[in-house]
Amino acid sequence: MGLPAIGSYPMPDRSAIPRSHVSWQIDPARAALLVHDMQNHFVRAFPAGRAPVVELVDNITALRELADTLDMPVVFSAEPAGQPPAQRGLVGDMWGPGIGDEPDAAAIVAPLTPRPGEHLLANVRHNAFLRSHLGRLLRSQNRDQLIICGVHAHLGVLLTAADAFMNDIQPFVVADAVADFSAEEHTLALRWAARTGVVCTTDGLLRALLLHRERRNA
Repeated sequence: MGLPAIGSYPMPDRSAIPRSHVSWQIDPARAALLVHDMQNHFVRAFPAGRAPVVELVDNITALRELADTLDMPVVFSAEPAGQPPAQRGLVGDMWGPGIGDEPDAAAIVAPLTPRPGEHLLANVRHNAFLRSHLGRLLRSQNRDQLIICGVHAHLGVLLTAADAFMNDIQPFVVADAVADFSAEEHTLALRWAARTGVVCTTDGLLRALLLHRERRNA
């Protein structure tokens, strides 16, 4: 089984954001930004030039620009191309061989190409913490908050948020900066994410980050 056909659907608006069970406040001095699996292979499965992929890329771009401005670590997770069956393991049984050797399939989409000083981690499972040094990277920079965006909401995003929570890293899932196979799966993922962290919108998170900086500099 490979990626399913993905139809266009609208990004959730503020009224669709589930209530989080915690009142954590984002702090740019504690937070890092994770851009999960925003590779051509996955992004091209969405209808080009339509929702949700247009908003997905635009909102992640806005988050990444502010993160750079605020000196927050920016981390990209990316599935390696051409993984042998032994490396794919049970993921291969469920999702097939993964990214092939097609030109640029494994590359991060052009508007988000990693820059010098940003981090690019190979992830061989949906959970970006598993079999990677994401946890060590966050600890080395004294970061205990993780802003998560990218694809897919009910798989990599949700599993990464849950693992962050289990490791005492506060996850912030950005509802309109993630996307999924369908609106239903997107909504389901946000409901589960609200039980392990904060679910927010791009605009709300950007405002909170800027406000925190203004208060700190006052």
